[in-house]
Amino acid sequence: MNRKKKINSILKKRAKKANAKVHVSGKPRYISKDERANLEQQDVEQ
Repeated sequence: MNRKKKINSILKKRAKKANAKVHVSGKPRYISKDERANLEQQDVEQ
């Protein structure tokens, strides 16, 4: 790989990572089955 191509690929990777950080997904955080059971049990106790 020549120097110019390598530099461009590095810069593209950095730009892609920065863009991914800006556009955060609206998807809710994953909650495991065990955590859901614990949360439900705490709600029942209260």
